Amino acid sequence: MPKPSKEAATRLTADQIAERLIEAATRLLAEKGPSQIKARSVAEAAQVSTMAVYYHLGGVPELLQGVVDKGFRDLGRALVATPPSDDPVTDLFAMALTYRGFAQDNPHLYDLMFGLSTRGSYRPPKASNSQSGRSDEFQAAYAHLIQACARLAHSGRLRGNADPDVVATQLWSCVHGFITLELGDYFVQFSDPVRQVLQPMTVNLLVGFGDTAESANASETAAARSMSTDPA
Repeated sequence: MPKPSKEAATRLTADQIAERLIEAATRLLAEKGPSQIKARSVAEAAQVSTMAVYYHLGGVPELLQGVVDKGFRDLGRALVATPPSDDPVTDLFAMALTYRGFAQDNPHLYDLMFGLSTRGSYRPPKASNSQSGRSDEFQAAYAHLIQACARLAHSGRLRGNADPDVVATQLWSCVHGFITLELGDYFVQFSDPVRQVLQPMTVNLLVGFGDTAESANASETAAARSMSTDPA
Protein backbone atom coordinates (compact mmCIF):
# COMPACT_ATOMS: atom_id res chain seq x y z
CA MET A 1 0.00 0.00 0.00
CA PRO A 2 1.50 3.38 -1.00
CA LYS A 3 2.24 5.89 1.73
CA PRO A 4 -0.12 8.86 1.96
CA SER A 5 1.34 11.99 0.38
CA LYS A 6 1.87 15.35 2.05
CA GLU A 7 -0.38 16.86 -0.61
CA ALA A 8 -3.19 14.54 0.49
CA ALA A 9 -2.49 15.46 4.11
CA THR A 10 -3.30 19.11 3.40
CA ARG A 11 -6.88 18.07 2.58
CA LEU A 12 -7.37 16.25 5.90
CA THR A 13 -9.13 17.60 8.96
CA ALA A 14 -7.26 18.17 12.21
CA ASP A 15 -8.72 14.96 13.66
CA GLN A 16 -7.69 12.98 10.58
CA ILE A 17 -4.13 14.28 10.78
CA ALA A 18 -3.95 13.37 14.47
CA GLU A 19 -5.26 9.90 13.65
CA ARG A 20 -2.68 9.53 10.88
CA LEU A 21 0.12 10.47 13.28
CA ILE A 22 -1.12 7.97 15.88
CA GLU A 23 -1.36 5.21 13.26
CA ALA A 24 2.17 5.99 12.04
CA ALA A 25 3.54 5.98 15.59
CA THR A 26 1.82 2.65 16.27
CA ARG A 27 3.46 1.12 13.18
CA LEU A 28 6.89 2.47 14.10
CA LEU A 29 6.51 1.19 17.63
CA ALA A 30 5.73 -2.31 16.34
CA GLU A 31 8.51 -2.31 13.77
CA LYS A 32 11.35 -0.52 15.57
CA GLY A 33 10.48 -0.17 19.23
CA PRO A 34 9.88 2.85 21.50
CA SER A 35 13.28 4.49 20.92
CA GLN A 36 12.22 5.36 17.37
CA ILE A 37 9.10 7.28 18.37
CA LYS A 38 10.31 10.80 17.70
CA ALA A 39 8.46 13.75 16.25
CA ARG A 40 10.47 13.78 13.03
CA SER A 41 10.36 10.02 12.38
CA VAL A 42 6.63 9.79 13.08
CA ALA A 43 5.86 12.84 10.94
CA GLU A 44 7.91 11.40 8.09
CA ALA A 45 6.08 8.07 8.33
CA ALA A 46 2.74 9.91 8.37
CA GLN A 47 3.81 12.16 5.48
CA VAL A 48 3.10 15.36 7.36
CA SER A 49 5.31 18.13 8.72
CA THR A 50 7.11 17.67 12.02
CA MET A 51 5.21 20.66 13.42
CA ALA A 52 1.98 18.70 12.95
CA VAL A 53 2.92 16.55 15.96
CA TYR A 54 3.00 19.65 18.16
CA TYR A 55 0.17 21.57 16.51
CA HIS A 56 -2.37 18.74 16.43
CA LEU A 57 -1.36 16.70 19.49
CA GLY A 58 0.81 18.89 21.71
CA GLY A 59 4.03 16.88 21.54
CA VAL A 60 5.50 13.40 21.67
CA PRO A 61 4.14 12.50 25.14
CA GLU A 62 0.62 13.32 23.95
CA LEU A 63 1.25 11.37 20.75
CA LEU A 64 2.21 8.34 22.83
CA GLN A 65 -0.91 8.78 24.95
CA GLY A 66 -2.87 8.60 21.71
CA VAL A 67 -1.09 5.36 20.85
CA VAL A 68 -1.87 3.97 24.31
CA ASP A 69 -5.53 4.97 24.03
CA LYS A 70 -5.74 3.28 20.63
CA GLY A 71 -4.14 0.18 22.15
CA PHE A 72 -6.80 -0.07 24.83
CA ARG A 73 -9.56 0.47 22.28
CA ASP A 74 -8.11 -2.34 20.16
CA LEU A 75 -7.79 -4.57 23.23
CA GLY A 76 -11.41 -3.87 24.15
CA ARG A 77 -12.54 -4.85 20.66
CA ALA A 78 -10.51 -8.06 20.87
CA LEU A 79 -12.13 -8.96 24.19
CA VAL A 80 -15.60 -8.31 22.79
CA ALA A 81 -14.80 -10.55 19.81
CA THR A 82 -13.80 -13.48 22.05
CA PRO A 83 -16.26 -16.32 21.32
CA PRO A 84 -18.82 -16.56 24.16
CA SER A 85 -20.08 -19.73 25.83
CA ASP A 86 -22.62 -20.71 28.49
CA ASP A 87 -19.85 -21.08 31.09
CA PRO A 88 -18.59 -17.90 32.81
CA VAL A 89 -15.22 -19.43 33.75
CA THR A 90 -14.69 -20.66 30.20
CA ASP A 91 -15.40 -17.16 28.97
CA LEU A 92 -13.04 -15.56 31.48
CA PHE A 93 -10.18 -17.88 30.56
CA ALA A 94 -10.87 -17.32 26.86
CA MET A 95 -10.58 -13.58 27.56
CA ALA A 96 -7.29 -14.21 29.34
CA LEU A 97 -5.98 -16.05 26.28
CA THR A 98 -7.18 -13.23 24.04
CA TYR A 99 -5.39 -10.77 26.31
CA ARG A 100 -2.23 -12.87 26.09
CA GLY A 101 -2.49 -13.09 22.30
CA PHE A 102 -2.86 -9.32 22.04
CA ALA A 103 0.28 -8.81 24.13
CA GLN A 104 2.27 -11.35 22.13
CA ASP A 105 1.23 -9.74 18.85
CA ASN A 106 2.00 -6.22 20.14
CA PRO A 107 4.77 -6.51 22.75
CA HIS A 108 6.09 -2.94 22.45
CA LEU A 109 2.58 -1.52 22.51
CA TYR A 110 1.70 -3.67 25.53
CA ASP A 111 4.78 -2.39 27.36
CA LEU A 112 3.82 1.19 26.57
CA MET A 113 0.17 0.72 27.55
CA PHE A 114 1.16 -0.39 31.05
CA GLY A 115 4.15 1.89 31.55
CA LEU A 116 6.68 -0.93 31.29
CA SER A 117 8.79 0.48 28.46
CA THR A 118 12.13 1.97 29.51
CA ARG A 119 13.90 2.05 26.17
CA GLY A 120 12.18 5.10 24.72
CA SER A 121 12.88 8.75 25.39
CA TYR A 122 9.24 9.57 26.15
CA ARG A 123 6.33 8.17 28.06
CA PRO A 124 2.70 9.20 27.96
CA PRO A 125 1.70 11.83 30.55
CA LYS A 126 0.10 10.54 33.71
CA ALA A 127 -3.68 10.34 33.54
CA SER A 128 -5.48 13.25 35.15
CA ASN A 129 -8.39 11.16 36.44
CA SER A 130 -7.63 11.15 40.16
CA GLN A 131 -10.31 8.58 40.94
CA SER A 132 -9.11 5.83 38.63
CA GLY A 133 -5.59 6.94 37.78
CA ARG A 134 -6.23 5.52 34.30
CA SER A 135 -7.68 6.70 31.02
CA ASP A 136 -11.26 6.34 29.87
CA GLU A 137 -10.02 3.92 27.19
CA PHE A 138 -8.47 1.68 29.85
CA GLN A 139 -11.65 1.78 31.90
CA ALA A 140 -13.74 0.83 28.85
CA ALA A 141 -11.54 -2.19 28.13
CA TYR A 142 -11.44 -3.20 31.80
CA ALA A 143 -15.24 -2.97 31.99
CA HIS A 144 -15.47 -6.13 29.87
CA LEU A 145 -13.61 -8.04 32.59
CA ILE A 146 -15.82 -6.56 35.32
CA GLN A 147 -18.94 -7.64 33.42
CA ALA A 148 -17.60 -11.18 32.95
CA CYS A 149 -16.75 -11.41 36.66
CA ALA A 150 -20.22 -10.15 37.59
CA ARG A 151 -21.67 -12.97 35.51
CA LEU A 152 -19.40 -15.44 37.34
CA ALA A 153 -20.36 -14.03 40.75
CA HIS A 154 -24.04 -14.49 39.91
CA SER A 155 -23.56 -18.01 38.58
CA GLY A 156 -23.48 -19.67 42.00
CA ARG A 157 -20.00 -21.11 41.49
CA LEU A 158 -18.37 -18.73 43.96
CA ARG A 159 -19.15 -17.96 47.57
CA GLY A 160 -22.18 -15.73 47.94
CA ASN A 161 -20.23 -12.67 49.05
CA ALA A 162 -17.86 -12.64 46.08
CA ASP A 163 -17.43 -9.06 44.86
CA PRO A 164 -17.07 -8.85 41.03
CA ASP A 165 -14.66 -5.91 41.38
CA VAL A 166 -12.42 -7.87 43.74
CA VAL A 167 -12.54 -10.99 41.56
CA ALA A 168 -11.75 -8.94 38.45
CA THR A 169 -8.83 -7.12 40.08
CA GLN A 170 -7.22 -10.33 41.30
CA LEU A 171 -7.75 -12.20 38.03
CA TRP A 172 -6.39 -9.27 36.04
CA SER A 173 -3.33 -9.02 38.33
CA CYS A 174 -2.75 -12.74 37.91
CA VAL A 175 -3.02 -12.73 34.10
CA HIS A 176 -1.14 -9.45 33.64
CA GLY A 177 1.73 -10.70 35.81
CA PHE A 178 1.92 -13.93 33.84
CA ILE A 179 1.98 -12.10 30.51
CA THR A 180 4.61 -9.62 31.66
CA LEU A 181 6.92 -12.41 32.82
CA GLU A 182 6.27 -14.45 29.69
CA LEU A 183 7.12 -11.52 27.43
CA GLY A 184 10.35 -11.15 29.37
CA ASP A 185 11.27 -14.80 28.57
CA TYR A 186 11.05 -15.86 32.19
CA PHE A 187 9.12 -19.06 31.38
CA VAL A 188 11.56 -20.62 28.93
CA GLN A 189 11.86 -23.66 31.19
CA PHE A 190 8.21 -24.54 30.49
CA SER A 191 7.18 -26.22 27.26
CA ASP A 192 3.58 -24.97 27.64
CA PRO A 193 3.33 -21.97 30.00
CA VAL A 194 -0.45 -21.76 29.60
CA ARG A 195 -0.99 -25.32 30.78
CA GLN A 196 1.84 -25.38 33.31
CA VAL A 197 1.58 -21.89 34.83
CA LEU A 198 -1.43 -19.81 33.80
CA GLN A 199 -4.15 -22.42 34.08
CA PRO A 200 -3.21 -23.85 37.50
CA MET A 201 -2.61 -20.34 38.85
CA THR A 202 -6.04 -19.09 37.81
CA VAL A 203 -7.66 -22.32 39.00
CA ASN A 204 -6.07 -21.81 42.44
CA LEU A 205 -7.42 -18.27 42.52
CA LEU A 206 -10.93 -19.35 41.55
CA VAL A 207 -10.86 -22.11 44.15
CA GLY A 208 -9.97 -19.45 46.71
CA PHE A 209 -13.14 -17.62 45.71
CA GLY A 210 -15.24 -20.76 46.15
CA ASP A 211 -15.22 -22.68 42.87
CA THR A 212 -14.08 -26.31 42.79
CA ALA A 213 -10.79 -27.30 41.22
CA GLU A 214 -12.53 -29.85 39.01
CA SER A 215 -15.05 -27.35 37.64
CA ALA A 216 -12.47 -24.60 37.14
CA ASN A 217 -10.06 -26.95 35.36
CA ALA A 218 -12.79 -28.30 33.10
CA SER A 219 -13.96 -24.80 32.19
CA GLU A 220 -10.47 -23.52 31.47
CA THR A 221 -9.59 -26.59 29.42
CA ALA A 222 -12.71 -25.96 27.33
CA ALA A 223 -11.60 -22.36 26.78
CA ALA A 224 -8.10 -23.40 25.77
CA ARG A 225 -9.50 -25.86 23.26
CA SER A 226 -11.90 -23.30 21.82
CA MET A 227 -9.00 -20.87 21.42
CA SER A 228 -6.75 -23.54 19.86
CA THR A 229 -4.45 -23.62 22.87
CA ASP A 230 -5.26 -27.10 24.14
CA PRO A 231 -3.58 -27.70 27.52
CA ALA A 232 -4.47 -31.38 27.56
